[in-house]
Amino acid sequence: MAYIALYRKYRPQKFSDVIGQDVVVSQLSEQIKNKTIAHAHLFSGGRGTGKTSVARIFAREIGCSDEDIYEIDAASNRSIDDVRAIRDVVHISPFSSPYKIYIVDEAHMLTKEAWNALLKTLEEPPAHVIFILATTEKHKVPDTIISRCQVFDFRKPSRAELVQTIEKVAKAEKYSLPKAGAEHIALLGDGSYRDTYGILEKVIQSSKDTKITLDEILEVTGAPQSDLVLNVIKYVGEKKADDAIGEIQKASVKGVDMKVFMELLLLRLRLVLLIRYAPKTGNILKESVPEEEQKTLEEMAKDKDLKFTGETLLAFLDASKMLSFATVPELPIELAIIKLCEK
Repeated sequence: MAYIALYRKYRPQKFSDVIGQDVVVSQLSEQIKNKTIAHAHLFSGGRGTGKTSVARIFAREIGCSDEDIYEIDAASNRSIDDVRAIRDVVHISPFSSPYKIYIVDEAHMLTKEAWNALLKTLEEPPAHVIFILATTEKHKVPDTIISRCQVFDFRKPSRAELVQTIEKVAKAEKYSLPKAGAEHIALLGDGSYRDTYGILEKVIQSSKDTKITLDEILEVTGAPQSDLVLNVIKYVGEKKADDAIGEIQKASVKGVDMKVFMELLLLRLRLVLLIRYAPKTGNILKESVPEEEQKTLEEMAKDKDLKFTGETLLAFLDASKMLSFATVPELPIELAIIKLCEK
């Protein structure tokens, strides 16, 4: 039997399987229940939030068989000729279903001419045709198209929802992992179920045992040990550039991915600032880091000798923008440290 990627294996098959999109699921279910199915829908949201999965479920719920569901990737089929090809066949009746559904993924990639060609069909569609346009960039979809669609906004899953999903899938695959490991994978998943599944899959495939350790997860994902990140924050607060850069060099020797290092650094530094200046908000965000780190971050926030301000976070945010084109991966972080410590 061919191997099936986790994101496909655990893709939701019915509305009750969909996590975190209660509003969207409720609205679509009401359409079906009340028989008020719109002829055009726009699904908008971040990558990997379930737009195409929900589109397929919706198609099945209204009685469409696979042969009457057409999926088009607008990233590679974006021209006016591609849209004309659709327009020329929409009037043909479905094979065995009450509707023909066209799911257009990455719809914002269509050219201006293609949108104009599609507009007429959206204005006067055949009764048996339903369009579902999916996009990660709604602002690139013309207003004339949006006004002819029912718009559904897909929200990013919370880190807690991703952790819950990771633990559930790992258990189903007969693997166990520590809570801190699940939280780390969820952080790197960055609000995308698909990306989170991909990282978990990589971890599982690299594991030598069904009991996955935190060290394994950190190694596979190119993440630093937590003490390296916490030490950098502490030394920056103490204005000890030499010590802070020393921690960066340790991370580099260990082969740590500097983009991952920066993500973890920004998250923890943000939490320190929120605990210090907005304690109520900081308490809510504690779920963002493993429990064993929370006490250390709280102590940093309360230590007035550690010089943390909004400028500290801003300097590292600026450095993160340079990481993608820096020839020396550590350089932007080192420059941010020097800038903060020399003041």
